[in-house]
Amino acid sequence: MKVSSRWRSERLGREVTLVRWGTLGQPVLLFPTAGGDAEEVERMQLVGALMPLVEAGRIKVYSCDSVAGSALLARERDARHQMWLQNQFQQYVRHEVVPAIRTDCRSSDLEVWTAGASIGAFHAIAVLCRWPDVFARTCAMSGTYDLRRFFDANDFTDDFWVSSPLHFVPTLAGVHLDKLRTRFVKLISGEGRAEDLGESWRIAKVLGAASIPNHVDSWGPSWPHDWQTWRAMLPKVLDEWTR
Repeated sequence: MKVSSRWRSERLGREVTLVRWGTLGQPVLLFPTAGGDAEEVERMQLVGALMPLVEAGRIKVYSCDSVAGSALLARERDARHQMWLQNQFQQYVRHEVVPAIRTDCRSSDLEVWTAGASIGAFHAIAVLCRWPDVFARTCAMSGTYDLRRFFDANDFTDDFWVSSPLHFVPTLAGVHLDKLRTRFVKLISGEGRAEDLGESWRIAKVLGAASIPNHVDSWGPSWPHDWQTWRAMLPKVLDEWTR
């Protein structure tokens, strides 16, 4: 049921891994947290929590390495390189990961759902907003959406702005925005230790101003910024979406 693929991405300049769990159902691309690899979601038992849906053939789960997040945490080279890699990572998802998923699912136009927690939520929303012709729904958990504070920089490049949904969504128009308005973003967060519900409301305000369907769901102070929260959240959302 678990299958791993590995190749060299010229966009990222390194070896990358894509892992799949399941054989049937709606493809869901899970983004790891900042420093995670493609198997983080399995080690942290999120895949296990999703297994009833996987085994029922309702979803097919994929995950890729968090290349941009890892580079940011490790301070790889300099801030301009990290911003470039943030954009390149999203391009890699669109132009390498999506084709791999569609080939695996034997469909040339299958739409993909995205999900992720923390910085994974940032990328899950970003790719949906950049390519709404490919991605249809996003479950963004405990997200962090203004990444500027994580960069050791005062100036930000175009690579950063075009890959940060908080900043590029207000610039969208035309056919792109029309398509995005047919998509949906679920913003779900606790209010316990290390959670910041304000981050979800911040991106919700930007999406709402552009008439992009979204919903903020607070689980309250009993739920911290941790895997125990996300193991409860994601199966509930995906169960509702696949009924």
